Amino acid sequence: MGDKPRFKLLPKILNGGIAGIVGVTCVFPLDLVKTRLQNQQIGPNGERMYNSMLDCFKKTYRVEGYFGMYRGSGVNILLITPEKAIKLTANDYFRHHLTTKDGKLPIHREMAAGGLAGLCQIVVTTPMELLKIQLQDAGRVAAQAVSSGQASIPKISATSITLQLLREKGILGLYRGTTATMLRDVSFSVVYFPLFAHLNSLGPRKSDGSGEAVFWCSFLAGCASGSLSALAVNPFDVVKTRLQLLSKGANEAQYSGILNAITTILKDEGPQAFFKGGACRMIVIAPLFGIAQMVYYFGVGEAILGYKK
Repeated sequence: MGDKPRFKLLPKILNGGIAGIVGVTCVFPLDLVKTRLQNQQIGPNGERMYNSMLDCFKKTYRVEGYFGMYRGSGVNILLITPEKAIKLTANDYFRHHLTTKDGKLPIHREMAAGGLAGLCQIVVTTPMELLKIQLQDAGRVAAQAVSSGQASIPKISATSITLQLLREKGILGLYRGTTATMLRDVSFSVVYFPLFAHLNSLGPRKSDGSGEAVFWCSFLAGCASGSLSALAVNPFDVVKTRLQLLSKGANEAQYSGILNAITTILKDEGPQAFFKGGACRMIVIAPLFGIAQMVYYFGVGEAILGYKK
């Protein structure tokens, strides 16, 4: 154990924060489309607002403009810094401490490290996702209200939503959907991190003696692991997104909890509803984690703080 290198926490946290900001800025419009497709419920006669990802992009851009594609990005970018810092750093931390004395990390320990990292991040992820979803979906709800002859819905902001929730339900109001978020993020991390580690280990190493993979290998490993993990847990993401949506459109179902949401969606929309936005989520998560992992291993934090990698 004496030869085990010391785990440098501060540069890891800095790397995770920078990775999160860069990744989210690049893929946010795709995430907005994913949210709107997941929240869309088909009418009794098969009517729907969006027919596909491309149709959602076109309609959103036409009605809300370029900046409409970044609705809710402010709160996401603000909170993604601690979220990604916690997620990526916690996984490295737990992998470091779960490594056996002979330097090996069995697959069950890799999965445990990933799961614990996913559990740690929900303290930030839950309120971030709650606020982001309201802002991302506001355009869809407003357009649906206008098309059905209702009065237009007033514009909302992250601040107004936060203050309303704190006033009505206290701090716990910001943690609506925590169990569903935990179910999604823990299961995602259990799949993602071991898969990433094994794919990343297959590529060529850097010539600086660090033993780390070259940047493009980390990017491709992050993309592949992220997209496969995202598809695997998409049903949990659909349930979480539906539960966290505060403002429903006309005639849209209300859910009392995870089990009620699952049974209601299954009865009203069929099993395929659990994979709504699945392709879009894969397209979002793949570059997000590819970029995040690549930036994370660039060593910006070490360079800023003067640590040797």
